[in-house]
Amino acid sequence: MNARYVELLSPAKDLACGIEAVNHGADAVYIGAPKFGARSAAGNSIADIEQLCTHAHLYRSRIYVALNTLLKDNELEEARRMAWSLYEAGVDALIVQDMALLEMDLPPIPLHASTQMDNRTVEKVRFLEQAGFSQVVLPREFTIEEIRNVAQQTHVALEVFIHGALCVSYSGQCYLSAALSGRSANRGECAQYCRLPYAMVDADGREIAQGKHLLSLRDLNQSVHLAELIDAGVTSFKIEGRLKEVSYVKNITAYYRQLLDKILEEKAIRRASDGTCRFTFTPQPEKSFNRGFTSFFLHGRQREITAFDTPKSQGEYVGQVKEMKRNSFTLAGTSVLNNGDGLSFFNARGELEGFRVNRVEANRIYPQEMPVLRPKMKLYRNFDQAFEKKLAKPSAERRMAVDITFSDHAFGFTLEMTDESGARVAIARPFQKELAQKPQTENIRTQLAKLGNTPFDPREIRIGLSSDFFVPSSLIAEMRREAVERLLSLRKINYRREVRKKTETEALYPLKKLTYLGNVLNEKAKAFYQKHGVQAIEYAYEREKNPGVPLMFTKHCLRYSFGWCPRFQQGKSPFREPYYLVWKQVKLRLAFDCKHCQMLVYKDDK
Repeated sequence: MNARYVELLSPAKDLACGIEAVNHGADAVYIGAPKFGARSAAGNSIADIEQLCTHAHLYRSRIYVALNTLLKDNELEEARRMAWSLYEAGVDALIVQDMALLEMDLPPIPLHASTQMDNRTVEKVRFLEQAGFSQVVLPREFTIEEIRNVAQQTHVALEVFIHGALCVSYSGQCYLSAALSGRSANRGECAQYCRLPYAMVDADGREIAQGKHLLSLRDLNQSVHLAELIDAGVTSFKIEGRLKEVSYVKNITAYYRQLLDKILEEKAIRRASDGTCRFTFTPQPEKSFNRGFTSFFLHGRQREITAFDTPKSQGEYVGQVKEMKRNSFTLAGTSVLNNGDGLSFFNARGELEGFRVNRVEANRIYPQEMPVLRPKMKLYRNFDQAFEKKLAKPSAERRMAVDITFSDHAFGFTLEMTDESGARVAIARPFQKELAQKPQTENIRTQLAKLGNTPFDPREIRIGLSSDFFVPSSLIAEMRREAVERLLSLRKINYRREVRKKTETEALYPLKKLTYLGNVLNEKAKAFYQKHGVQAIEYAYEREKNPGVPLMFTKHCLRYSFGWCPRFQQGKSPFREPYYLVWKQVKLRLAFDCKHCQMLVYKDDK
């Protein structure tokens, strides 16, 4: 193992999401800074982040803040001041992309290398470790063998995505949005051109596909591969979704918490934080937003990675249309539907349509407005009213186990409380001891167990009285409350943040030349790379747009999707290359780099 823990890392778009992520079992939460995060719509105030840190640290959960956009020269000082404010608010690490930050007077806060850094090689990960990064986010495209190879040749903690939306391009290497709209993905403003419906044509203008979302991928789900990812050397399991609603965060965090707890128990690996979660619902990932699931390239290239029909949430399959009437229809399926459910289907044009259920009588469905359906049409539920109602209420409790001992001393009684981390407090109260007229043990045990409004659960209660003394319930309650308060204070005192590792000044970057793909937007980043041996540096695409360069590098390949991949000995294409993707006035040219098994996307300006 590369680190001393296995961590479940959940997203939060705001304070409420972050608190629920912790309550539902997250060992760490990542959230956007007030500015300069790769999701510009998910910024948060320093005050909210400080409040989240206070809540998370109670359970020894960590808070990581995304400060992971490329920075302009005139933004560097503001970013530096923000880093200090976040450190003073209690943040445990910064997730960064721009190397300029390493050339600045930062607080001693750990740095995590964002996936936007394109951490695709052992050499790059090793350099980041030498540069002082304590955690590196690996590409979503990595196979299990590639993950294992990096883990075996480095010592830095490795973080991988296990669930959520997939970027079709290697992260940090997509310039399509910047080229077409001026909104840079590396600046947190991606316009998501990958989710649009395209026509695909060949060099002669012949149509290959029409109105399909040819750059849109399914959502990641590695739930059945967690154990082998741990064995491969992964220490941090990341859920995507800093723009997702709180119900998504609750459901998906709880789902992976339960899976990981079972695996960690079997492998005798300690969790990264404290507390055990109890849920009022059964986590089901298919009930939260998803475009269908894929394990992506974890075990090599496979067909089932794309979502060509729709970029929207299709939902869970519930059955087929059986019989239709003027304002209702019957459903052939085993799923129980409820009033208010949202259903979806693919219409005659192949487009996803949706409607709300107004009333359900047995298997007969009465929509609010009757859609155009036909027999045997497949229906999906993309909004489960009953499930969402459960999640709209308090849906989890996270409690830490404590052992309690109640005994007497020469002048009164002592209460000791020790939590699962080993933190221990003792309360000694003077009291005139008198023998009781009736047994006291059960009442003492009952009073000590009353921890319902605290974050603690009694694990073992020991009564160690030398005689059967009378102990008033009020005295026990006072001692219990004081012990809880002291234990909470002690946990706060005991919480230790890690400090940033020092940069090895003689560490050499693995490349001598950086093209626009190096994403060097400012002078301090340039100085950093020069200090570490880079001899020729081009500026980032966002600073100097290079005409004619690839705008997207993707392991998703349309040759492969259509069965024409020469590397995997598939069929031969009846169409002449180059192929083009067309949407309104946008025309993109495709190229295929079979040596590196990737597809390149260019803007066609002809």
